[in-house]
Amino acid sequence: MPSAVGSARTASAVTALFPLWALLGSVLAYVRPEWLAPLKPAIVPLLGVVMLGMGLTLTWREFAAVWRRPQQVGLGMALQFGVMPLAAWAIGTVLGLPAALIAGLVLVGASPGGTASNVVCYLARGDVALSITLTAASTLLAVVATPLITWLYVGQQVPVPVWDMLLSILKIVLLPVALGVAVNTWLGARIAPVQGVFPLLSMAAILLIIAIIVALNVDNIAAAGWVVALAVVLHNGIGLGAGYALGWLGTRDVRSARTLAIEVGMQNSGLAVALAVQYFSAAAAIPGALFSIWHNLSGSALAAFWSRRAPPRPGYPTKG
Repeated sequence: MPSAVGSARTASAVTALFPLWALLGSVLAYVRPEWLAPLKPAIVPLLGVVMLGMGLTLTWREFAAVWRRPQQVGLGMALQFGVMPLAAWAIGTVLGLPAALIAGLVLVGASPGGTASNVVCYLARGDVALSITLTAASTLLAVVATPLITWLYVGQQVPVPVWDMLLSILKIVLLPVALGVAVNTWLGARIAPVQGVFPLLSMAAILLIIAIIVALNVDNIAAAGWVVALAVVLHNGIGLGAGYALGWLGTRDVRSARTLAIEVGMQNSGLAVALAVQYFSAAAAIPGALFSIWHNLSGSALAAFWSRRAPPRPGYPTKG
């Protein structure tokens, strides 16, 4: 089927330059925020469209397989709420950040996984069904974990609007994915010729989302010093690195390790910003705002790198 092969090759070639497009889009958004900031209402619909496209490449058997591996879900939760808050507190302390900025960084670390992680996992050829399951599970656990962890590290509890978050995940992630899976189940053979284009569409959507986020945070970027930016980069890097290394040690499966790296390293930074503004200060929101930009850029770089390296079958000791 030449058309399908050609579209897949084109998508692969363009996806390989994902980090470059993300950087160019971010620069444009920073220079001309007035062009992209008004598109804020488009973020949720764009994510929904991406999730639908992801669902069109999945089957019910893949989700059933996740529930036969509860140890991977448990490992993901342990890494999510164990590594990231500790790393945030340690980085903030070592770099001598003010208390408000440490609080903001800890809030990022104590937040559940973000929906953008599902898109990056898809582009990185990870286990999308596992990624979606981990995002939903960490959001449920956040009702207890986020306030408790914030209190342990910062000394102040913050209530988490978990039901609003779950409703959002239901609308943005679960329903579009379920619809896509259903269509793939019934019409899989008919949509096969165009499935190679879905990664390209997903990449275009996430690029636009990144640009919009940058445009909305121009003031925060300008206000942040290099030390805060360094803290955010280190925090995200530790999450990605520890997620992959410990995920590999715990599963011996490259796809699962990639997925855990992305889920641990990419946080619901929007929640962290909202909680920081409400319960701490505007300064405490800066780490979350920067994280929302940086984790998308680092995630896009990882997705581009891993998209060119097909993961081996489970049990094969091949580096990924």
